[in-house]
Amino acid sequence: MADPDHEPAPLRVLLKLSGEALMGASPFGVEDGALALVHRELAGAVAGGAQIAVVIGGGNIFRGLSRAATGMDRVRADQMGMLATVMNAIALQEYLDRHGLPTRVQSAMPVGNIVEPFNHRMAVAHLQSGFVVVFAGGTGNPFFTTDTAASLRAIEIGASLLVKATKVDGVYDADPVTNPGARRYEVLSYDECLAKRLGVMDATAIALCRDNELPIRVCSIHEAGNLKRIMRGEQVGTLVNREGEL
Repeated sequence: MADPDHEPAPLRVLLKLSGEALMGASPFGVEDGALALVHRELAGAVAGGAQIAVVIGGGNIFRGLSRAATGMDRVRADQMGMLATVMNAIALQEYLDRHGLPTRVQSAMPVGNIVEPFNHRMAVAHLQSGFVVVFAGGTGNPFFTTDTAASLRAIEIGASLLVKATKVDGVYDADPVTNPGARRYEVLSYDECLAKRLGVMDATAIALCRDNELPIRVCSIHEAGNLKRIMRGEQVGTLVNREGEL
């Protein structure tokens, strides 16, 4: 029998989702089918004993407002984008709660009594109590991407891994959609990502992970069971860490 005093701590992972991951085949907005896909991945990981936090973007909503943002002050445009992430987070929470996966939303951008304000100690307490925690509002500041918010939140909650969910199954040396001969990397270093400008995440996000030795795994959100396989330690997509291929 395992000694409870020596059992390993649950794996704590932050999943970075683009807003586009929620819109399915629609040109913008949120689709039930896309929410179901995300629910399936999160539920599988939680059932496997993982503690899961999510940072979500707002492109699926904000792109629908892009004409209104043309020529707009950058601060105002970024504030609109942050509010879009709050809307996505509420939609995701409602779906997850309705399908038996208890969820809490915290926003770095104050939105009254709609969702909790961001508090990293409360977020950790929620995770330890079995909730999925969705972080909205980016960093709460303009000029920072949701990639950077994901790196920051992952570090703040003591995550052991940041998973960047994308449309493709890892990081390539060219666009695999337009270049069938593109090579997928199994492992990369943070510095390789920055030097080769591979577009894994923005430079600030990569540098935060590098400076705090937080590994990143880039994989497809569309392949069923990927998140659960990652929890089991399987090689999925591309791993970004300090050593790279060395």
